Amino acid sequence: MVPGIVPWRAALRSRHLRRRLCTAVRRPLVLGIETSCDDTGCAVVDGAGRVLSDVVHSQLQVHLDHGGIIPPIARDLHAQNIGAAAERALRDAGVSLAELDAVAVTVRPGLSLSLLVGLRHARLLARQASLPLIPVHHMRAHALTVRMAAPEVAFPFLTLLISGGHCLLAVAQAPDRFLLLGASRDDAPGEALDKAARRLKLRNLPECATLAGGRAVELLAARGDPHAFEFPLPLSQYRDCSFSFAGLKFTAQKLAASEEQRHDVVASGVIPTAADLCASLQHAVARHLCHRTQRAMDYCQARGLLPDGARRLVVSGGVACNGYITACLRRVGEALGFEVYVPPPRLCTDNGVMIAWKGVELLRVGRGGTRDLDSVDIEARSPIGTDVSQDVADMSLKCKWVKLTGPVAQPQ
Repeated sequence: MVPGIVPWRAALRSRHLRRRLCTAVRRPLVLGIETSCDDTGCAVVDGAGRVLSDVVHSQLQVHLDHGGIIPPIARDLHAQNIGAAAERALRDAGVSLAELDAVAVTVRPGLSLSLLVGLRHARLLARQASLPLIPVHHMRAHALTVRMAAPEVAFPFLTLLISGGHCLLAVAQAPDRFLLLGASRDDAPGEALDKAARRLKLRNLPECATLAGGRAVELLAARGDPHAFEFPLPLSQYRDCSFSFAGLKFTAQKLAASEEQRHDVVASGVIPTAADLCASLQHAVARHLCHRTQRAMDYCQARGLLPDGARRLVVSGGVACNGYITACLRRVGEALGFEVYVPPPRLCTDNGVMIAWKGVELLRVGRGGTRDLDSVDIEARSPIGTDVSQDVADMSLKCKWVKLTGPVAQPQ
């Protein structure tokens, strides 16, 4: 049994019991389908935020073997797994398709080939049971997931969404209304960490052989010196909330090559200073994220975007699983009077739970669901909301940076 999943299946031994249990579910009851990138996720969530089922088919090992995500391969794996994943999600939740209130599915942003697999299957299920279909914005779903377990996170709130494909700061004003304060100009933090892990050949270390690149960097960084190598501070001359990680990625690759030459490391060897390089890169990523987030906090204060006494920062996305980075962000939040919320790691990465919950949130405000199934389409690129990043830049806020030096909690 997966932690957090309601153990209903053992009780569902008759149609009578089934009906009784279903009436105890807090409506609405939504099936969520997630296929925006490389994991196939299906889950059933009710209106109380209870996760009745959570099924994820990971493609991690396949993509590790190929050195990265290959869109056609990701599509084919989604197609192989989506039917069984949806069936198991319903079975584990102990509900039939007809007992749902809606089907929610990620339609933007993401890999087009992957998104299409999820949308087509969601249409099939919705048509089969005459259910409304709820198109979901992937990044908005990440931002709202924390509200399942922490209903005190009321709108509006500041959110930092960090993953392998995205990095942005936004103010969530409602389930479907966001203000974009800043986004990455080039790479995402997860990509920089993954590429560094690949260049350092961390997969050749036994403890990292089955880990995603970012997790491998975090593991080694825990025993390294975060100040051993010098990394530039990206965009230090720009007083806005935009990000850039291409320079950090390039510096990590350059340092790796230099260290290989210095230590005469060849072929599949790993440099003896890998832990220090990982720690230094991780700290550089954390520092950049913290600086831009601090400016976003100051901007929200200057524009009165968040209520006094209830200033909250939600950090989500795959990179939010990194304990060092979130510890640094918590330090900034504490210094500026923000309470920082981070979903549990299994809900930070891509999953069907967050899509189902976003469907619940939209249904609650009467903005989710259409029965015109063919009108729903995918968008590979899609802004999270109204772009106010130029206003942030125009304010040119000068910040007194919160110091990140000293002891910082390490991941367990």
